[in-house]
Amino acid sequence: MTVLRTGTSVQGRLPFRALRSAALRRDAGLLLPAALAALLLLVAVAAPLIAPYDPVAGSLQVRLLDPGSPGHLLGTDGQGRDVLSRLIWAARPSLIGGFVPVAIAATAGTALGIAAGLGGRLTEQALLRSLDVLYAFPGILLAMTIATLMPAGLGATVLSLSVVLTPAVARVAHTEVARIRTAEYLEAARVSGAGRTLVAVRQVLPVVAPVILAYASSLIGLSVVYAAGLSFLGLGVPPPTAEWGAMLDDLRPSLLTHPGVAVLPALTILIVSVVFNTLGEALRRRIGDTGDLSPETLR
Repeated sequence: MTVLRTGTSVQGRLPFRALRSAALRRDAGLLLPAALAALLLLVAVAAPLIAPYDPVAGSLQVRLLDPGSPGHLLGTDGQGRDVLSRLIWAARPSLIGGFVPVAIAATAGTALGIAAGLGGRLTEQALLRSLDVLYAFPGILLAMTIATLMPAGLGATVLSLSVVLTPAVARVAHTEVARIRTAEYLEAARVSGAGRTLVAVRQVLPVVAPVILAYASSLIGLSVVYAAGLSFLGLGVPPPTAEWGAMLDDLRPSLLTHPGVAVLPALTILIVSVVFNTLGEALRRRIGDTGDLSPETLR
């Protein structure tokens, strides 16, 4: 293709500078949330090194200090525990409650979605209708119901959220499989003698995996919010372990008298949710438009 000196092609394509600027904006839209997500993980891993105080040790002599107080950058809670230290340590159970259920749901949901998409009519309907039973319940209510049947702890949070998120992932995977299951390369693989499992692993999974990755990235923010909600209700991580939802419950009585301290866990949950939602949206744009995959439209 002949390119003019002005930087445009004879076919009327965009100038090279415009294409480069668009690519930089696209990369920045992905790299920024990815860098913030990596920073959150680094904070969780390095909590013992960067937290200034023991997250469970407090003193009634310094209780309910406002942010900016000497020695306590973000203040203290009702038991005199340093809020900054608790926020840092809380990143560990809070992010585990965000990542692990999504990883389990992504694995199980992808397997179920591919099985439904490549199986016969009876198999497809049986799997989809079974998932619809779980999908019919509001997510947080289903998670609460499952969590109440188990001892409070991180395990209850992980299991309940894994069950809640799996049907949504399975529907996304099934939609992608249904879109490509009549493709010529799949027919060619079947004709060549490849079994259903081999077709699923070698031909279908590489197509479905990027879509699931983008969707799962946005689900992490939702999972963090749900995990915090369970802890806030006393169904998740038990006290005195630092966890953002549990901190929100601890600071709730001081919301009117010391709002600067009380809103910090909620603000942290909001920021983390926005970061992972933005990351998921950026990944979705990079792999191409796959439709509206937001949790709100699928649930």
